[in-house]
Amino acid sequence: MSGPLFGVVPTGQPLITEPASTPSPTSFLYTLPTTRAFSHIVVFLLPGVVLPDNTAAAIYLATAQNVAAATQSGTAPNFRFLGAIGPGKESAIFHVGSATSQTEGGTTEGLVVGVEVESADAVAPRLHELAASKSGSATGSASSQPSAAVLAQRIIQNAFNFLASFSGTAGPGGVEVVPLKAFEDWWRKFESRIRSDPSFLEKKQSD
Repeated sequence: MSGPLFGVVPTGQPLITEPASTPSPTSFLYTLPTTRAFSHIVVFLLPGVVLPDNTAAAIYLATAQNVAAATQSGTAPNFRFLGAIGPGKESAIFHVGSATSQTEGGTTEGLVVGVEVESADAVAPRLHELAASKSGSATGSASSQPSAAVLAQRIIQNAFNFLASFSGTAGPGGVEVVPLKAFEDWWRKFESRIRSDPSFLEKKQSD
């Protein structure tokens, strides 16, 4: 495999087609620019490029510091698997925000994208694992958030617990009433608590 094969575009940055290094005929490392922060990259097959049959291009990410240290020590860099492209999916967008950070000099932490042409059979299980991991994370995040109905119940319960001590009776038959001032006091207290701890309603309330 010769000549530029892949294009890499960090959001808001120029297209990169020439790898910084080629550890093997099927491995390509692209050093990303550090002039501005970015959160996503696009990786795609250049026009006219066709991968060998039953192969896919696995996409990896590592920090430049990690790659440099591994090179000096003669060990393998610690790359994170992002996904893959290939026949039927010639391009993909990958989120790399968790691996970028603003430095004191106003630049981003150096990143290296690795592209490895591998057997499609070897890449497929990792794609399934990645999809399952993302699905599990999304499910866990969603399940940890109380529904709107639960939040409404907690607001009502909070108000009831506060106002109960102010209730009294008035008129024929002793109708139970709560002074309007008590409700206003509860609302001020509720607003203050929301400002100081916006997530308090997401926790089980004991009072």
